[in-house]
Amino acid sequence: MKTAYPVILVPDKNGYVVNIVDFDIMTQGEDIADAIDMARDAISLMGVQYQDDGKEIPVPSKVISVLHDENEIVTLVDVDFSAYRKFLENRAVRKNCTIPSWLNEKAEQAGINFSAVLQKALKEELHLA
Repeated sequence: MKTAYPVILVPDKNGYVVNIVDFDIMTQGEDIADAIDMARDAISLMGVQYQDDGKEIPVPSKVISVLHDENEIVTLVDVDFSAYRKFLENRAVRKNCTIPSWLNEKAEQAGINFSAVLQKALKEELHLA
């Protein structure tokens, strides 16, 4: 489920500093779009970390209650903690496996992608394909 958190974009000589008030963290971006992407990533990562630590994820503040200077931009950043968790869990993991030397030589000669073959075999074995 998506939710939206207010952030404050503060102009800086290198772009924008982003104040994420509900999580009491900051990030930065080279331009507005990058700053919003960085804020989304920071909020998502913090939310997943809160969940893992058994902490309650902060409820988003109302935009109108966010105090800021007149040269700063207050905007909303949408996040989906479940989707971000799936993204994190889909990262590659290195595994070592042992096969006979003759099989290794034949597979290398044939240009076989070992990772792709192992992924396919595991999916078939687990009835995921």
